[in-house]
Amino acid sequence: MEPEQQPTRHEIGRRTYLVADVEPLDVNGVRTLEVGTALWLVAFVALLPFYGSLSDDGRLWWLWTCLAGFGLGLFGLEYCRRRRARGAQSA
Repeated sequence: MEPEQQPTRHEIGRRTYLVADVEPLDVNGVRTLEVGTALWLVAFVALLPFYGSLSDDGRLWWLWTCLAGFGLGLFGLEYCRRRRARGAQSA
């Protein structure tokens, strides 16, 4: 049986940090952007029935903020998908 490897200790000032030797997660951001973009769309659709009251209260910008979040999410999603594809080609 191999002895268990201890984490590396770094002392910076009066603090001591333990750094374990682990591999980073393979995160490309596509799932996060899919969920976030979908939530902006759900919020937009959920606010549509309240268009009149939002307009009367001067809060119509809530609706357009949701639509802008959805649109920007689509751009970000395409960016991350292309980045993931380039990473897969180079690997």
